[in-house]
Amino acid sequence: MNLVDSSGWLEYFAGGENADFFSPAIQNTKNLLVSPINIYEVFKKILQQKDDHAALQAVALMQQGRIADLNAALALFSAKLSRQLNLPMADSMILATAQFFQATLWTQDSHFAGLPEVKFIPG
Repeated sequence: MNLVDSSGWLEYFAGGENADFFSPAIQNTKNLLVSPINIYEVFKKILQQKDDHAALQAVALMQQGRIADLNAALALFSAKLSRQLNLPMADSMILATAQFFQATLWTQDSHFAGLPEVKFIPG
């Protein structure tokens, strides 16, 4: 399984210089896990930069993957990771989701650089 961080989704949608790095994970929808936190962040950012239509199109593409449930177990695991790694809430929830579902996290967010099961490219 692969989970693409919000930074990767935004890079992909913008056709940025790292878009090709994220393409294999995003386009392999059978093995794509999506965190509701990523849906929130991507929708909000595209809504700010463009409009409702563009933001909803992005979310529709994201929903082709498996949407992870946010539940109490994941929340507790996330809080532990946040404390252990000194991560902000959203980042710890994304990392916890990837680890909980044994997925590789694809990102260009430096908070995750060097962690196991993370594919990182500087953004």
